[in-house]
Amino acid sequence: MLPVSSRIICIPLPGCLARNTSLSKQLFGYAILGFALTEAIALFALMMAFLILFV
Repeated sequence: MLPVSSRIICIPLPGCLARNTSLSKQLFGYAILGFALTEAIALFALMMAFLILFV
C-alpha cells in the first residue's frame, strides 16, 4: 500500500502518459524524482521522530 503522497504522484502517471506519449520520458523522470523526494522526506521525518523520542 502506497503512502498518500506517493499515490498522488503514481496514480495519475499512466493517464498522463496515455495523453502525452511524446512527453513520456520527461514525465517518467519527474515522477521518479517526486517519488524519491517524497520517500526522502518521510525517512527524514521518521529519523527526527526517533531522535526526539530517544534523545
